[in-house]
Amino acid sequence: MNKYNIAVIPGDGTGPEVVNEALKVLDAAGKKFGFELDRKEFCWGADHYLATGEILPDDASDQLRKYDACLLGAIGSNKVKPGILEKGILLRLRFELDQYINLRPVKLFPGVETPLANKTPEDIDYVVVRENSGGVYTGMGGSVQQDTPDEVACQNWVYTRKQVDRCLKYAFELALKRHTKENPWKGLSDEDKAAGYTAQLTLVGKTNVLTYVCGLWERAFNEMAKQYPTVKTAYCHVDATTMWMVKNPEWFDVVVTENLMGDIITDLAAMTAGGMGISSGGNINPEGVSMFEPIGGSAPKYTGLNVINPMAAIGAGAMMLDYLGEKEAAAAIEKAMAFVTGNKLKSMAAGKMGYSTTEVGDLVAAAL
Repeated sequence: MNKYNIAVIPGDGTGPEVVNEALKVLDAAGKKFGFELDRKEFCWGADHYLATGEILPDDASDQLRKYDACLLGAIGSNKVKPGILEKGILLRLRFELDQYINLRPVKLFPGVETPLANKTPEDIDYVVVRENSGGVYTGMGGSVQQDTPDEVACQNWVYTRKQVDRCLKYAFELALKRHTKENPWKGLSDEDKAAGYTAQLTLVGKTNVLTYVCGLWERAFNEMAKQYPTVKTAYCHVDATTMWMVKNPEWFDVVVTENLMGDIITDLAAMTAGGMGISSGGNINPEGVSMFEPIGGSAPKYTGLNVINPMAAIGAGAMMLDYLGEKEAAAAIEKAMAFVTGNKLKSMAAGKMGYSTTEVGDLVAAAL
């Protein structure tokens, strides 16, 4: 039996509630598919900060490096000024653990309502690969003469070729794994298939204005594409991307982009797939420890009410299993989620699902 050491950070608000349901489903999957998760809980978040004044211990990243993966509930509290926990925990761990890929599947499950007219689960099924270690989020910059008419603020947007190349390589490899010759991406034309393409990778940027950084991304993208002849490449300005994600989401297969643009378009994409309550994500270091989480946040107003939707956390657990190599179990959880959304839940909204948080976890575990 395979055994995995998992770090669990339940976090704030409804985070512990949804994590409990994810772990319930993971345990059920382990019994069925023959693996075991040895878990260690880390109580980092608002309560720890308010009680101790410490956001994270100095050796937090070193502690997490001892584990095969990390499952995170949510970080953020209305008792703490915005930015303190988010930067002090989420961004710090991402940077220190070099989780340079933010992976966001965009998948419309059966029975889940989308605001896009006439779109079905077959139309909304793609993945966004967001660079997670560079760009404006690194904190380079500053301001002078604050609160005067002459105040100057600067936030530097910086990328190295190494950062760009490793993100692009991950995206190209993902496109290859996602679709094979036997199972090509359904959006390819007959001409594309005849040319030997199996998948499509779209680079999102703004090369017509942001010529230096986006120009670097485009040059690196075109050079790397030569190593992947079966992946059809495409380019889309970020503003046009927001239009096509609404009008023609079926055009996308795998999307790759830089940090800030990826942060924005993935929230739009999540809403087209039913909202934050069913959206999962991963902060990936392919050579190290990766962290998986629901995207919806801590939702403090629902804390303790047993009404929050745990599907995003369950999906994050499935992503973690896929990362660990338990691909059959991950696929089974996703299939169970699809059964529950298509046949059981009345809504994805908190308090309107027709079931409690714990009952939804029970339904998915039973559907396995």
